[in-house]
Amino acid sequence: MLTRFLATAGALALTTGLALAQTTAPTAPTAPGAAPATAPAATGDMKDMKEFQAAKLAKISLAQALTTAEQQGDKGRAIDADFEKADGKNPTHYAIKVVYPDGKLVEYGINADTGALYKSENQPIERYFTRLKVADFNNAKVSLKDALTIAEQKAGGGKAYEAEVEREGSAVAYEIKVALADKEQEVKVGPDGQVMKD
Repeated sequence: MLTRFLATAGALALTTGLALAQTTAPTAPTAPGAAPATAPAATGDMKDMKEFQAAKLAKISLAQALTTAEQQGDKGRAIDADFEKADGKNPTHYAIKVVYPDGKLVEYGINADTGALYKSENQPIERYFTRLKVADFNNAKVSLKDALTIAEQKAGGGKAYEAEVEREGSAVAYEIKVALADKEQEVKVGPDGQVMKD
């Protein structure tokens, strides 16, 4: 019994030692005069950033996240997307609302660093879109993904990170936030794919 206890304690000590060695491995020295390499911003640092600054660090683009969300069901269409910084319960993610032809609305959480779906939640469509109907989205000539590309081009190559849908006459239009080097820019894309003036 004592031998078994000592063997278990030895194995535990060895495992703990290996784990500590992995987490405290020394970093490579930098060359004289060279700036030390910086790691990506940690969650603690990200909370002090503006949303557009944090969005630029995301490894997954909003377009990729939309594709993942739309693949979760049959003939769903992404209609709204919000970038969310990490908090105590959630990783940095995109919250993407997808509407289905039968009127069902589902919000998907897509991890902004891995692209993985990590949550989904059914929601009442009336809670978000009192003046818009499912047919308005299904009949839209321009998809949200297409509108992202148009907005990024208009903003001069920034990174789209949020999108809202609204009614424009009898069709839908998209208001998209694009992260630029030192600011954000809103671009409104109409139902015909044309950039609209404010």
